[in-house]
Amino acid sequence: MGARYAFCMKTKELEAQEHHTPIVRKAAAGLVLVVVAALIVKVVIGFVLAIFWVIVAVAAVLAVLWAVKTLVW
Repeated sequence: MGARYAFCMKTKELEAQEHHTPIVRKAAAGLVLVVVAALIVKVVIGFVLAIFWVIVAVAAVLAVLWAVKTLVW
């Protein structure tokens, strides 16, 4: 009977510890989600800006070719 009581006490102690653990885990999971979302947004913005500058460079090259063609021919 004494061992059974000690086992019950350990279970209650573990339940008390587990009560605080999900809050910490949820906070850590929320932090991970925020960090990953920020990284994804940064990558997407970088990708869009890269495409934009490639389009600007191509437009500039086409403008130079058009200007040279207009002046020479």
